Amino acid sequence: MLLYLTEFLMSLDGGFRVFQYLTFRAILGALTALTISFVIGPWMIRKLTRNKIGQSVRDDGPETHFEKAGTPTMGGTLILVAITVSTLLWADLENRYVWVILLVTTSFGIVGFVDDYKKVMLGNSDGLSARMKYLFQSLIGFGASIYLYQTATLPAETQLIVPFFKDVVLDIGWGYVILSYLVIVGTSNAVNLTDGLDGLAIMPTVMVGAGMGVFAYLSGHMNFAQYLSIPYLPNSGELIVFCAALVGSGLGFLWFNTYPAMVFMGDVGSLALGAGLGILAVLIRQEIVLFIMGGVFVMETLSVIIQVASYKMTGKRVFRMAPIHHHFELKGWPEPRIIVRFWIITFVLVLVGLATLKLR
Repeated sequence: MLLYLTEFLMSLDGGFRVFQYLTFRAILGALTALTISFVIGPWMIRKLTRNKIGQSVRDDGPETHFEKAGTPTMGGTLILVAITVSTLLWADLENRYVWVILLVTTSFGIVGFVDDYKKVMLGNSDGLSARMKYLFQSLIGFGASIYLYQTATLPAETQLIVPFFKDVVLDIGWGYVILSYLVIVGTSNAVNLTDGLDGLAIMPTVMVGAGMGVFAYLSGHMNFAQYLSIPYLPNSGELIVFCAALVGSGLGFLWFNTYPAMVFMGDVGSLALGAGLGILAVLIRQEIVLFIMGGVFVMETLSVIIQVASYKMTGKRVFRMAPIHHHFELKGWPEPRIIVRFWIITFVLVLVGLATLKLR
């Protein structure tokens, strides 16, 4: 939005040309989102507290969580507002990638909001039924995937890129729709499962978002893309503004969500952020790199799958509790130790993902 204003001002003074640079607008996007979080955050927490929009705690969960009952939740609304406003202000609104990622992210946020609202405001502990939640996620995921497949103009937009190999590119046809759907919905639910400790989900999301932002910028630059043997996707570089907004809003939220948390993001935040990372990977054709960078999300999801499968088949549990972060809690690890170690693991995995740019 402000990009159009700066284009007019540039005709008056050439100094405003700096706003045309993606990197500069990305920095402004991050700072804008961070500022919005800092300004609105305290007011939102007071509002949530006043209206008694507090977190409910599982009776069968770790005892250390009982004291968290009543902590304001649905704070993910703050993240969504910061990301959306910042992206609309600093991104090129004629870029279809920008609208796709915003619509998918906010749509999943709405699903999460309804789920949280039913849990907290209506006293329905189950929220949206699993079937209804999955139905809405599937409709959004398939809708976005089919739209992208039908509007693709270059082969690179629908091919599967295999990292670590320079020339391994797979034409998967309509398989692109299935893959994209699984990445979007799967990542959304994976981040949701990870969001169980103070700051556990938001910081890995920030780091993965920043790493994927590097890929987005390079993929949209012809020279860099050719040099690094990654697909050149015209206009995809604009996604770095969204990534920067995600980083800024995430760090701003972490200010209030760090242990001991003053507010939780709720499903409105975790479902939206996960979907945002998923559609981002789809748009820049780096689904496998997302799998690497988001290893913590993958680990959390697999722990639930293994736990459920083992219990149904043998009647025994592999972990003391799933997702796996609760397993470590029940082993006696202090919550901050689990959180920081998972952050460190994510940092290393993001570096591994970035290394695929050269290891081809």
